[in-house]
Amino acid sequence: MLPQTPPDPPDLTRRLKKLTSILDVTKAMSAERDLDLLLPLILYEASKVVEADRCSLFVLDRERNELWSKVAQGSKNEIRLPVGSGIAGQVAQTGEIINLPDAYADERFNRTFDTLSGYRTQSVLCVPMRDANGEVTGVIQSLNKLSGRPFDSEDEELLLALGAQAAGAIENALLHEEINRLFEGFVSASVVAIESRDPTTAGHSGRVADLTVTMARALEHVHTGPYAHTRFTATELQEVRYASLLHDFGKVGVREPVLVKAEKLYPHEMEGLRSRFQLARKDLQLQSYRRRLAAVKLRGTHHLAEIDAEEDERLLKDLKHLDEVLEFVLTCNRPTVLAQGNFERLHELRHLRFEDSFGQERPLLLDREIHSLSIAKGTLSEEERREIESHVEHTYRFLSQIPWTRTLRRVPEIAYAHHEKLDGTGYPRAIPEPTIPVQSRMMSIADIYDALTASDRPYKKAVPHQLALDILKREVQSGQLDMELFRIFIEAEVPKRALKDFRG
Repeated sequence: MLPQTPPDPPDLTRRLKKLTSILDVTKAMSAERDLDLLLPLILYEASKVVEADRCSLFVLDRERNELWSKVAQGSKNEIRLPVGSGIAGQVAQTGEIINLPDAYADERFNRTFDTLSGYRTQSVLCVPMRDANGEVTGVIQSLNKLSGRPFDSEDEELLLALGAQAAGAIENALLHEEINRLFEGFVSASVVAIESRDPTTAGHSGRVADLTVTMARALEHVHTGPYAHTRFTATELQEVRYASLLHDFGKVGVREPVLVKAEKLYPHEMEGLRSRFQLARKDLQLQSYRRRLAAVKLRGTHHLAEIDAEEDERLLKDLKHLDEVLEFVLTCNRPTVLAQGNFERLHELRHLRFEDSFGQERPLLLDREIHSLSIAKGTLSEEERREIESHVEHTYRFLSQIPWTRTLRRVPEIAYAHHEKLDGTGYPRAIPEPTIPVQSRMMSIADIYDALTASDRPYKKAVPHQLALDILKREVQSGQLDMELFRIFIEAEVPKRALKDFRG
């Protein structure tokens, strides 16, 4: 019969279990980057390892020479105290363990918290948290051993071990927060740059981001159809948000006159056109005076009143026609949301002439003006539209130069495809449907909706919500936009929810 291995002593088994627990929580801490989730996890494990009633964790703020705690068991408020103050402050200052069997017997113990909370502290164990270089980065404080006995040397050893692991995890989480703040600052500054370049679309990037993120969150409630299993994590939502905020950054590479073109003719072109109409008006008056003189010579002065009446009527008719032509031109100059025609009359007006102050006959409308005024939709010619569309290429090149983190690496790709269409008619690459990311498909809907409904653009009136949906529906029916995502956009009331969630 083989000899049996004697069972481990109870204390050794308990110690091994605690060490295993520390190892397990170390793995969990190394994966957690959210400080608000990490700190409660550390406190829970600290309480369990040393069998304490409650624990507190303080992080060292070297700039203020303070300890701060976002979370402490038994307290809902953030706590700040100077280094050197109280038990925790002493440990942070000296780097030495403090283990008090009877807290009230030690003058370093501050009874204020007990007085305010009604809690009675008996035993205290406070240990420093040290980083890989041995520098104190904070402290962990355990209160009241559950057994009623003081904390012992094993508790000190275990809490120190946990504190060392916690220090590294907290440092990583703080670094992660710093990187996030850096990206947030960069993105905010970039949006300011976009909007200062094109003030007429101020707020557009933020609204598109709100709409797109709201639509992405709405997918969590979709249980049928092609997007039934599409879910976005917090970091993926952040990626979508950054791509949406920066989707128009490439506009910094577009000429400003084209970028802010409010009407089909540029202001200097309209100024020249109005000047010609004023000259044409004076020419009509001058021609009328010449006809009066010729008629008087032919018919005699005794017919002057009759001649004046005839010419007044004719001049009034000619001036009225000229004004009607100008009003028609001004109407053609205004942009339209939907493609329109009826510009044939512009080409009929090519024959209109007037005589300038030098006696030279000139056309009332120039060929390039007729070409611009005949733009069926919006304000841009084909050449100008291609220049505007180039902003997507500029955006992609700019975003591709940024060393995004692994979780944000698809920001350039998502922004790059927000003007692509499912039927392959989009720009700048005209890529086929399967290669367009779902994030970009959502952004396309959000981008068009906001462009239609925005009320802060001087070159067009805001389109009502329902009409905007009707216009989007036409693009869905023509195979350009994603039908299922558009359905979700409507049924989840994305515009209404985005306004509520992001504007309070």
